[in-house]
Amino acid sequence: MSSSTVQRTSGTDETVYRPGRWLALAVLVLAVLLVAVDATVLGLATPFLSEDLKPTGTQLLWIGDVYSFVIAGLLVSMGSLGDRIGRKKLLLSGAVAFGAVSVLNAYATTPEMMIAARALLGVAGATLMPSTLALIRNIFHDPRERSLAIGIWGAMASAGAAVGPVVGGFLLEHFWWGSVFLINLPVMAVLVLVGIKLLPESKNPVAGPWDLISVGLSLIGMISVVYAVKEAATHGASWEAGAAAVIGAAALYLFGRRQLTLPSPLLDMRLFRHRGFSGAVLADLLTVLGLSGLVFFLSQFLQLVQGRSPFEAGLAELPAAIGAVATGLLAGRAARRFSVRVVVTGGLAAVAAALGILTLVSQSTGYPLLGASLLVVGIGAGFSFTVTADVILSSVPKEQAGAASAVSETAYELGAALGIALLGSIVTGVYRDFATPAGVPSGTAAAAHESLGGAVEAAAGLPGQEAAALVGAAQEAFVDGLRLAVGVGAAVLFATAAAAWFLLRGQKLADGIEH
Repeated sequence: MSSSTVQRTSGTDETVYRPGRWLALAVLVLAVLLVAVDATVLGLATPFLSEDLKPTGTQLLWIGDVYSFVIAGLLVSMGSLGDRIGRKKLLLSGAVAFGAVSVLNAYATTPEMMIAARALLGVAGATLMPSTLALIRNIFHDPRERSLAIGIWGAMASAGAAVGPVVGGFLLEHFWWGSVFLINLPVMAVLVLVGIKLLPESKNPVAGPWDLISVGLSLIGMISVVYAVKEAATHGASWEAGAAAVIGAAALYLFGRRQLTLPSPLLDMRLFRHRGFSGAVLADLLTVLGLSGLVFFLSQFLQLVQGRSPFEAGLAELPAAIGAVATGLLAGRAARRFSVRVVVTGGLAAVAAALGILTLVSQSTGYPLLGASLLVVGIGAGFSFTVTADVILSSVPKEQAGAASAVSETAYELGAALGIALLGSIVTGVYRDFATPAGVPSGTAAAAHESLGGAVEAAAGLPGQEAAALVGAAQEAFVDGLRLAVGVGAAVLFATAAAAWFLLRGQKLADGIEH
C-alpha cells in the first residue's frame, strides 16, 4: 500500500497511511527536544544565575523545583484537556506559551520573577508532552509503524537530555546565562509554523466537559505529594512534610473517587484494571526512581571528584544517550519477535546489572568502566521505556490517548521526585558524616559538610596541605554515598524486572492495522 493510500471502511473515511505522517512526527519530536533540553540546561546555569540574581538558599531550591512541581500537578489535566479541545490546538498553544515564557526566564531580574517564570514554563511544558504522544497514537494506525514512531519519540527525549548539557556548556562559556532559555525560541517558531500545516487535529468526539474540581484536586494532590517527598529529603521528617503528604494523599483519594462517579471523567480510573497498563506505568515509575540517583549525582562525580569541565562531563555521559537512541528504534521489532515481557524485563535487568557494576567506582576509576556501564544503562532503558510507552498507548482507546500519555509522563515525574528524594538523602546522609581533617576551622568545616561543591569552595581559603586533606575526605565520602545510592538503585531495578515479568505476562504489541 502506498504512503498516500486512504482506506475506506464501513462508509467512513479513515486515513490508515496518512500522507506526511513522518514529517508530522518530525514536528512532534521538536517539541520533545525542547522540553528535554530545557530540563537539563537549568542545572548548568544555576551558578551563573545565583551570582546575578542573588537568591537565598530556599529561593534557589524553588527555582529548581517549581517547574517539576507544576508539571507533575497539571499533566493529567492537560492530557485530558487535549482529548477535549483537540491535541494539535493544545500543543501549538503550549509551544507559543513555552517560547514567550522562555523570554521571561532569560530576562528575569529578581529571584521572585524567576520562580514565577519557571512555574509558568511548567504550565506550558505540561501541555507539550501528553499532546505529542497522543498525536502519535492518532497519526499512526499501523501498530508496527507506531512502535517505530514511539521509538523515535523516546530516542529524541534521550538525545535532548544528553545534548542539553553539551549545548548549555557551550552557550555558558560564550554568552550570558539567559541564552540557555533563548535557544527555545527558534525551535518553537519552526514547531508552530510547520505544525499548523502538517499536524492533523484529533480529539475525543464524545469527551464531555472538563471538570475543574478534578483539575484542582489533581493539582493539589500531586504538588503536595512531590513537595512532601522533597521536603523530607532536604530537611528530614517534619510536621510540614507530614501535613503536605496527608493533604496530597487526601486530595488524590478524592480525585480517584470523583473520577468513578463522573459520566466523562478527567482520567478513566478503569484503565488501571488493565494489567498491562498498570504494569507498564509501575515499571516506568520504579525505573526512573532507581536511575535518578545516578542521573542526579553523576555529573557532580565527573566534575568535582574527577576534575572534568562541564562540557567534558556532558560528553562523558553521552554513551547512555547513544545506547537509548539505538535500542529505542529497535525495541518494537524486538518485542514482537521475542515478547513484551522478555524485552522489558531484560532491559531492566541490564540496567540493574550496570548499576551493580557502578557500585565499584572510586575516585580513580578509569573512563572505560564508566563509559561501558553508561552504555548498558542506555541500552536497557531504551528497550524498557519504548516498549512500556507502546503498551500504555496500545491498551487504551485512541480517544483517551491524551489522558493515558499523561499518566505515563506523571509516572516519570513522580519517579524522579521520589528517586532524588530517597537516593539523594542516602548520598547526603553518608556525605555529611565524614570526619573533618585536623586543623580545619569549624566555620569552614560546617560549609564543607553542606555539599561537595561547598567543600571545594571552602577549601580554597585554606593552606595547600589542609585544603587537599579536606577536599580528599569530602570526595571520598561523596563517592561512598554515591556507591550506596547506586546499589539501592540496582536493587530497585532488579525488583522491578521481577515484577514486570509477572505483570506483563501475555502482553503483546498489536500487529493488525486499526480501522
